[in-house]
Amino acid sequence: MKLKRILPFARDLLQSAVDKGDIVIDATMGNGHDTLYLAQLVGEEGHVFAFDIQNEAIDSTRMQLKKSGITEGVTLIHRGHEHVKDAVPADVHGNVKGAIFNLGYLPGGDKRIVTTANTTIQAVESLLSIMSPEGVIVLVIYHGHDEGKEERDKLLTYVENLDQKMAHVLRYQFINQQNHPPFIVAIEKR
Repeated sequence: MKLKRILPFARDLLQSAVDKGDIVIDATMGNGHDTLYLAQLVGEEGHVFAFDIQNEAIDSTRMQLKKSGITEGVTLIHRGHEHVKDAVPADVHGNVKGAIFNLGYLPGGDKRIVTTANTTIQAVESLLSIMSPEGVIVLVIYHGHDEGKEERDKLLTYVENLDQKMAHVLRYQFINQQNHPPFIVAIEKR
């Protein structure tokens, strides 16, 4: 057996919950890699709603999609992920099957613009309210900077206290690596 690295494992978790034609969320668009992956995962019959507050992230994601020939089935939303419940059409509430967050800052972008525990927790709560049973939320937690450590600690406290009748929570982490390697928290709605 070969242990999966963090990002491939995150994709495996999504792939286990999401099928062609499903509705999914990229809560942190970043450079567009997850948005593209999700669009390919759900196919032309599905739909991706992708969120970011930075124009640079939206432009990069749009370019990734265009290069891959994806012109439909993706809605890029220039808002924070805490607005997911309001921004995703009500007619798909209850049908969202997967969501991913890559927390921290935009790679190659302004490191002062970071995700925060308060908005991330608000987004997770909203997602749990609009997801279908057995839907999965994957949080890739980057905590090598001060704001990341604070977000990590608050998120872990939050997810550790989720009612097990409402969700299963998994932590996947390599514990012998240096320099604060990212880790995954996955939440499966019950």
